[in-house]
Amino acid sequence: MSRLAPLDLNKLTPEQKKAADAIIAGPRGALRGPFEPWLRRPELADLAQKLGEYCRFKSSLPKDLAELAICLIGRHFKAQYEFYAHARLAKEAGLSPAIVEAVRTRATPPFTRDVERIVYDFVTEYLDTNRVATPNYKRAIDAFGEPGVVDLVGVCGYYMLVSMTLNVFDLKLPPGEPEPLA
Repeated sequence: MSRLAPLDLNKLTPEQKKAADAIIAGPRGALRGPFEPWLRRPELADLAQKLGEYCRFKSSLPKDLAELAICLIGRHFKAQYEFYAHARLAKEAGLSPAIVEAVRTRATPPFTRDVERIVYDFVTEYLDTNRVATPNYKRAIDAFGEPGVVDLVGVCGYYMLVSMTLNVFDLKLPPGEPEPLA
């Protein structure tokens, strides 16, 4: 159970219902993760779900690399639900299970492509220093162009919001699922 009482979907305000219906009608198809807490502020829920839809489904980043960034954010913030959900999505998108496991355990991932290392170095440097030095920035620009780097920053920023929401409201994994992060 999370820190929040479950929302009764039959007793939503008109604004909450509108936001919930938009989330359910979109590519996610359900209210999971941070959406139930966000529905306490339906305008935030609506705006955040639109940003999340862009970051997850429409970003210029290849899906596997976006999922690598998301897993790195989830790992950094120890967001159990986020890492649980996106580790599976990363593997489905073609990211090596060995890379996902290395991220989970904070080991150096066994990259096979330079673009994987570029995302890893960019995101981990930012998380460690709150900056990205010129060499890593240039490598990312060369690999993804300015629009791709903006998308990488957007993906990371959105999933930082998701991680904080999941952690603050103590959203739990599905019953029987072990926490992936120590």
